[in-house]
Amino acid sequence: MDHPAIFALASGVGRAAVAVVRVSGAGTPGILQALAGGLPEPRLATLRRLRHPGSGETLDRALVLWFPGPASYTGEDSAELHLHGGPAVIAGVAEALVAAGARPAEPGEFTRRAFLNGKLDLTAAEGIADLIDAETAAQRRQALRQAGGALATLYGGWATRLTALLARQEAFIEFEDEDLPAGLDDAVALAAAGLRAEILTHLADGQRGERLREGLEVAILGAPNAGKSSLLNALAGREAAIVSARAGTTRDVVEVRLDLGGVPVTLADTAGLREAADEIEAEGVRRARRRAEDADLIIAVFAADQAPDAETLAWVRPGTLVLANKTDLAAAPVMIGGQPALGLSLRSEEGLAALRQRLAEEAATRAGLAAEAVLTRPRHRAALAEAAGWLAELETAPLPELRAEALRAALRALGRITGQVGVEAVLDAVFGEFCIGK
Repeated sequence: MDHPAIFALASGVGRAAVAVVRVSGAGTPGILQALAGGLPEPRLATLRRLRHPGSGETLDRALVLWFPGPASYTGEDSAELHLHGGPAVIAGVAEALVAAGARPAEPGEFTRRAFLNGKLDLTAAEGIADLIDAETAAQRRQALRQAGGALATLYGGWATRLTALLARQEAFIEFEDEDLPAGLDDAVALAAAGLRAEILTHLADGQRGERLREGLEVAILGAPNAGKSSLLNALAGREAAIVSARAGTTRDVVEVRLDLGGVPVTLADTAGLREAADEIEAEGVRRARRRAEDADLIIAVFAADQAPDAETLAWVRPGTLVLANKTDLAAAPVMIGGQPALGLSLRSEEGLAALRQRLAEEAATRAGLAAEAVLTRPRHRAALAEAAGWLAELETAPLPELRAEALRAALRALGRITGQVGVEAVLDAVFGEFCIGK
């Protein structure tokens, strides 16, 4: 596609040793001629003096790279200018690029052009966005798999099978009087049912991909002075929450972001669960309960030297991580609320290493850390659920024409994930997440 030239700063904003400006689109060769005095050899970094095309003023001595399309990231004629990273240099080159006929890029416009030019599909584009935002090694690995085409390969395979089934169903309709293989219609229905089962298995993943991409929410609950804030500080490795012997010190939710075994986790210290002494503490308790309701994992903290309080016991259920703190004062009970209790002393740090290991295991279980392609976005899940629904319709459709229409609808739903069908609104949502310059 012949789009006008765009440019953007691809490196970080602010003073730096080197700044990289990307240019792409129709007119890029002329822009390089105007600024750098000619086109360098393709894909070979060349030192050039950059001049303003209007005034002829020297702006910088920079490395210039020229990528003729379609052998470029966007599939268009593209270039990179590796400048000295001072703000004045960057501003001067940006002004010169506008004078030469380019315009500043919108967020995600480079990657959007790569998609429109067939360099990647929507799932790969989303993988690139996730790679840019990755906080942990596990997120990086998942994003790399998706950017490398893992989801596109899986969904493309399903689409190919659906296309073949649709062709066979259409043949049954159009050439019913011809000498077709016996049981062709039934064979299509059987194969469609098998594909639907695969899609449903893929959907029944416990939202592992989304959880890894977005991070897990972990809420710490317990009575006042059970050690919730001390636990938050110990896991964070810093004094993120105020610790005091005075009950009710924590009134609001205090958050820290952690990397637990490659899974990003937001750990939330909450107000002590008890009958509130005033309206401010009552609001803190209400927020604590709401946070627990939304959490992927609850850590229920009890004091080993006291009887378990009823408020916290109400949140102990299968999947809750139960801690018995203050084992320096009393032995930890084996079970609390019907769940195994992990003993530790935050004062002496005894049992803290075992707790970190347990939390990493819990995070890995909930986020998956799978080697295979996994769903990473709600739009994928919605489209696959729709495709599975249409395949279920096929099993009960009374006419061959209705079965063919169900196959076509399932194929369209799959196509929306990868961008194989008209999805302008989806494109706006996907590429609007990107940073400028990507």
